[in-house]
Parts: sequence; C-alpha cells; structure tokens
Amino acid sequence: MRSPRLLTFLIASLPLTAGAQALAPAARDARAPSFVDSEWLSRHLHDPNLMLLHVGDPREYPAAHIPGARLVGLQDISVGDRTGGGLALEMPSADTLRARLAALGVSDDSRVILYYGKDWVSPTTRVFLTLQWAGVGDNVSILDGGMGEWTRTGNATTAEVPAPRAGALSPLKVRNFVVDAAYVRSMIGKPGVSIVDARASAFYDGTQTGGNAAAPHKTGHIAGARSVPFSAVTSESLRFKSPAELAEVFTKAGVGPNDVVIGYCHVGQQATVMLTAARLLGHPILLYDGSFQDWSARADTPVEIAPTRKAP
Repeated sequence: MRSPRLLTFLIASLPLTAGAQALAPAARDARAPSFVDSEWLSRHLHDPNLMLLHVGDPREYPAAHIPGARLVGLQDISVGDRTGGGLALEMPSADTLRARLAALGVSDDSRVILYYGKDWVSPTTRVFLTLQWAGVGDNVSILDGGMGEWTRTGNATTAEVPAPRAGALSPLKVRNFVVDAAYVRSMIGKPGVSIVDARASAFYDGTQTGGNAAAPHKTGHIAGARSVPFSAVTSESLRFKSPAELAEVFTKAGVGPNDVVIGYCHVGQQATVMLTAARLLGHPILLYDGSFQDWSARADTPVEIAPTRKAP
C-alpha cells in the first residue's frame, strides 16, 4: 500500500486539464465502501435512506428486480449523440446531472446502492464513476455480483415497481477526473502514468477495428497504452476479483504499482470497469471520456498495433 503522502504528490504533480484532478483511491479496505454484498443489502434493504438503483435491460426490469429498486439507464446520467455523428457518451454539466439525479430520487442523505441485472457490469460502473464525479460517491456502493449474486444467495425479487419520487439534492461538488485527448497525448511515455486500454484485446492489438461504416475507428491502440480488458477484472460470476488477483492482472499488463491510471475504451463505458478495479488497488484514476471514438476522429493522435499485425 503506497503512502498517503506519495499519493498526494502523484496527484498534485499531474498538469491536468480544465481543473481535472485524479480520483483518489478507495478506502484502505479495498472493497469498502465501493462494494457491498448481498448479506449487507438484505439487512439494510428497508433503511429509510436507502436508494437502490437497478442497471439493466428496461424490458426485463418490470418482471424481476430487487424490492424497492428503481431503474436507471445511461441516458439518465449522461449526454451524447447516439445517432453516430458525435461522441456517444459524455458527462453532463453539473446542473443537468443534479436535476437528473434528483428526479431519480437521490437526496443529500441517500445511501445509494447500484446493482446490475444479468451482465450489465460496465453500465453500472459508468453510473458509479459518474456519481463519484458528481461528488456524492462517498455514499455510493455497488452490489458485487449484481442481481445474480442476490438470487444465488436465496433472496427474492419482485415485479412491483416503486412509485416515482423526487429527491432533494444540493448543488454538486464535482470531482473532475475526466481528461481530454490533448491531456492524454501529453502523458504518453511519462513515468508514473499508465494509459490503459479496457477494450477487448482484439481491438487493442488490431485484429478488429471498432466504430462503424460511417465513422470507423483507427486500428490499434493509443501509442504506449497498456491492455487490461474490462472482462479481465471480474470472475465468471461477475464479482470483482480479489485485490491479489487484480494486482496480478495489472502487473502483467505493465502497470506500475504506483501509477496513475488513465483509462479509455470505445466510448467511455467499458473503461469504467477497469478503472473501478484500478482504484480498488490504490491507483489514482483518470477517465478519457471521449475514448477511442474521440481519438480516432483526430489527425494528430498516434496509434500503434501489435508487432505481429499490419495496419489495413
């Protein structure tokens, strides 16, 4: 475990953009308060300030969800051009996000628990890090293993949808750990910083190219980036791996134990799974929100492919 003094130096020494600051590591207990288990949730399910948010397929939520849970989607906590002409997923303004969170029922005293239906891990961690960005993250946790873990441990679901209710939320105190392409480019090759690609390895090494026919991405990865696919940090049951297992994954990828981790993926969703895991290990984290969609749209952004691959 690195010292708080060293962490303060690492974070303060980064020349960040537009007031951004690396999000500090989680608590010394790696899984608290970032995660709770099904036993904890069953004991606190009826707490008056509990705010339970279901992240999953809106077609499946009405049939089965944890009692009291409200449905939340990425459209509730982000902005973006989903028609293909602009960036698909971005943080909203603080005022917009505050209004949307309050509409969901989030209040200043809410104890927010997020969980994923089926395999919706990356949308859940995107919501989780958005709430960290909003400055309310100290009261937010993820149910590790999601609804699958809830039902595996013998807990019931319901089809009863709770009535909407508005929350009372003060102006947000944003923790801005989002960075842009210019910042990422300036960090390539800098000691103490790891730029980490969270996409599947086929995209990282150039076997596959992302995007679509109208707006194809560049082939390969950001020059100098490491590869930690988002799926590598969870188990088959979709629980996050232990700190020892996560350390092995990041070390194998070449991420130093004291590195600040800048994460990206296709559009800024899968990266949040990897960044959540990195933060559990004690890494300060930064999110390149535009991710490879933004990087690919620029002429001055260098990419690499695996040595055994040739660019198309």
